[in-house]
Amino acid sequence: MDNIFGPDGLLAKHLSPYQYRPGQLEMASAVARLLETPEEYCADLASCLMIEAETGLGKTLAYLIPAVLSGQRVVVSTNTRNLQDQILQREIPFIREWVAPELKALCVKGRQNYLCLYRWRQLQATGQADTQTGGEERAIESWIDETVHGDRSELHWLGSGSPLWQKICCQSHFCLGSQCPEATGCFLNRLRRDAAASQLLIVNHHLLFSDLAVRRTGYGEVLPRYETVLFDEAHHVENVATTFFGFTFSRFQVLDLCGDVERGATDCQESQRDELLAAISRLKGNIERFAAAFPEQKGRFPLQEVLAGHPGLAALRAELAAALQGLAQCLDGKPGDESPWPQYASRAWELAGRLDKIACEQFDDLADEEVSHTYWYERTERNLGLYATPVDVAAELHAALYTQVRHCVFTSATLTTGGNFRYALERLGLPADTPTMSLASPFDYQARTMLYVPNAPFPEPTAPGYPQALHQCMASLIKLAGGRTLALFTSLAAMDKAYPALREQLPYPLLIQGEAPRRVLLQRFCRETDSVLLAVSSFWEGVDVPGESLSLVIIDKLPFEVPSDPVIMARMNRIKALGGNPFNDYQVPRAILTLRQGVGRLMRTADDRGVIAVLDTRLFGKGYGRQFLRSLPPSPVSRDLDDVAAFFGQQPAPHGQPA
Repeated sequence: MDNIFGPDGLLAKHLSPYQYRPGQLEMASAVARLLETPEEYCADLASCLMIEAETGLGKTLAYLIPAVLSGQRVVVSTNTRNLQDQILQREIPFIREWVAPELKALCVKGRQNYLCLYRWRQLQATGQADTQTGGEERAIESWIDETVHGDRSELHWLGSGSPLWQKICCQSHFCLGSQCPEATGCFLNRLRRDAAASQLLIVNHHLLFSDLAVRRTGYGEVLPRYETVLFDEAHHVENVATTFFGFTFSRFQVLDLCGDVERGATDCQESQRDELLAAISRLKGNIERFAAAFPEQKGRFPLQEVLAGHPGLAALRAELAAALQGLAQCLDGKPGDESPWPQYASRAWELAGRLDKIACEQFDDLADEEVSHTYWYERTERNLGLYATPVDVAAELHAALYTQVRHCVFTSATLTTGGNFRYALERLGLPADTPTMSLASPFDYQARTMLYVPNAPFPEPTAPGYPQALHQCMASLIKLAGGRTLALFTSLAAMDKAYPALREQLPYPLLIQGEAPRRVLLQRFCRETDSVLLAVSSFWEGVDVPGESLSLVIIDKLPFEVPSDPVIMARMNRIKALGGNPFNDYQVPRAILTLRQGVGRLMRTADDRGVIAVLDTRLFGKGYGRQFLRSLPPSPVSRDLDDVAAFFGQQPAPHGQPA
């Protein structure tokens, strides 16, 4: 690795701009050593490595190059498409040019991202093109002759919510498999063949865990067999694994099935059509009555309580299950050579099975430490969903992942809390002696940044007058920065309250999440260098705005999750039952990781400069505040606005605004 990542190595000679980073060499060497582990040492259980590599270290090349040189088939799993695009458009071409000219690498996405030739030919045969989609269909017809894998991302002009694409994309419940008349030219089959011939596969966490979940059933696989998994953005692994190792049943799933069967029934004989439509009508009525019986309040709630408090739900559940089974039996009787009826029947049986697993009449009376799943429901404006979620995914990861591959690498800019890996290792079911490595950012936080936390008498978030104090402090900070601010909130309500208050006080363009698509907001935020962007949730990470446009990151308060959420509540109860402290062992570490992601929006390059403002005095007023402070970058800390003014006064304020 010295010959590649060293001061006079391959990167220094061919990568521009380049700066030698000892941490990058250290990480690459550790990954290379792991992948050289003899097969007999990881025959029963994967050899694992966890690396925290902070922003600016160059971690993607640090794991990609040793992975390629290992000669093994490696899956690189990311959480965001932005990182996938970076790997495919920047890192892979460099590796092919200077390291491994014969490298075969492929990005594999979920099947709905690819065109289904059978569905396309069916659409063409029915002549359903209209004035709205006729032009799109002609463009797609030409594209089909040129594309290799039928990937919709190649159709830059096709809107993200295109109704046409929904009619022609690959869906498992429409797939006829080997019976499909278009099997020879099928884009998905071609993708699978090319994936089987590739050494490096780029996927997202959802697809990887979909593959692991399918393998557990014994009914196939989504990806070809692989020896090593490299998880980038690994702080998301537990949440994504939770989704795929649980069960979901929803009103939308039932109505989606009904709609598909209805459309297919138009081509049936009259007697068959009438039978199917009657079964669908019965099922629609059952799902609506079942959903209407749940409380109207929006949110996420424990399922056991509502089932116990509404005895009539048991009868409605039984009727709904019977309606699903009735539709399944009706579909099972239809011929299935080149029709989707077997797939529709399978979906109906599967939904009936999920309903039975989640909304069973009797819940096991187990101690908190023995509970494997938590059962809950979520009501939104238009949907009702029922969920069975694993309380702890450690055992699932052990069975589905660690015993199936030779090596696992987990890396992210944020994996430690309070300076150690204990929380991340425990949540992912890894032993305490798993090799770990923490590599600091090469950025000069001491000279180029400042951490501001307000001093007394600034109130705590739960105190009276906090919103007013928050808005006033935010306005003062933003004026000192001359705009150029990303303000991150822990809730929509807090953001919505701040927007009108700040709009009255600030002379800068004020953007707010929700008024335009994320991409559009970020483009405008970058372009208008004195603008202010207010955001929540998804903007805490994945926002990459280097340069003058972002010089101040404001975080309204420490991002603790709502403890009444049923999944969080179940996990906290389990920790308590096992003798732990739910607040210190679970809530604080999760909040630290989220805070670190938000803080990480400021420094994206070595030339960036700015202030991080966390407007929560609990950082100094509570004992746990020290853990948060130890987890933040080594920025000088101030509790005086005059220091912030002096910091920004060291450079001219943009657009003539006073410093």
